[in-house]
Amino acid sequence: MILLVIVISCCAIYYTVDISTFRHLLAFKPWSIAAAIFCVALGLFLDGMRLFELIHISHEKISYSNAAKVVFGNYFLALLTPGFSGGAVAQVMFLRHAKIPIGKATVIVVVRTLVSIIFLFLCMPFILLFDAGVVPWVSNISLLVFFIAMVLALGFLIFVIIKGYFDQLIIFIVKRFSPKKGRAILRFYRDNKSAIFLLVSSPLDMLKVFVLSGLSLLSLYSVVPCLLVGLGASINWSLVLGRMILLNLLLYFSPTPGGSGFAEGGFVILFQSMAPVGTVGVIAVVWRLFAEYIPFLIGFYCTIKTFGRSFLGSSLEKKKADVEKAKLQEKNR
Repeated sequence: MILLVIVISCCAIYYTVDISTFRHLLAFKPWSIAAAIFCVALGLFLDGMRLFELIHISHEKISYSNAAKVVFGNYFLALLTPGFSGGAVAQVMFLRHAKIPIGKATVIVVVRTLVSIIFLFLCMPFILLFDAGVVPWVSNISLLVFFIAMVLALGFLIFVIIKGYFDQLIIFIVKRFSPKKGRAILRFYRDNKSAIFLLVSSPLDMLKVFVLSGLSLLSLYSVVPCLLVGLGASINWSLVLGRMILLNLLLYFSPTPGGSGFAEGGFVILFQSMAPVGTVGVIAVVWRLFAEYIPFLIGFYCTIKTFGRSFLGSSLEKKKADVEKAKLQEKNR
């Protein structure tokens, strides 16, 4: 993974550098680096507060140190798997280590993911109304129609799941698969249904979680405008945040580990017109360093410290199997 990151970072810089790059980098303001670090720290802190709130809603308790491990552990396994899927496994593992029942831990993790995705989807229509040509080869009207349709479809899906209309369809689908796959589908549906019920069970508390999620994400995305301003670029702050929202929403569906390559390439496309000449690749790498790679290294340390060096000798599939085994044991009890 480290080798892949180095290769992609070098490519991003090599293919965007020119003779003006070093002149601009020498003009980099030190305060912008400090501001970027502060934004990352604030975003991670708010993410931890969101976790505390969700655990409070589920009537459980967690220490500050364990909450920090959940947040950083998420970054560690997320960057090793496509679409950040491993982050959910890491969060369940650390919550289970913090004595949170496996069923509640799974629901909490699903809610964290759902709230983040819902926030990003709800922001997209407003972004597309004020950012002309955000994606050069697709019209904003087409994107706007698509995201509005996605928001309505998501709302409809939540409604039918709450009402139980989806249950019979899931049973019908499960019967068409083998018992093993059928149980996996049912577990997936049950976990998401429980998460949706938690979402609607405490509207005011969930509104607080939603606000904390939004502020956390916006703080993390503010690293980019800090870096751009530090290079003397004149930017529209809301425009930059809007494009970061679009990019990070797309990263949820990235087929590469941690969005590597996809993130840097998307960043170059979206911000090459805003960054000073020859610096967009450098800013892309520095953004990933602050917002992803440093938390990844801290999460790596937390994981080894908590689960031992033998963790590295086990595959992610084994970790998933351990989570499923713990769920089955708790169900039997």
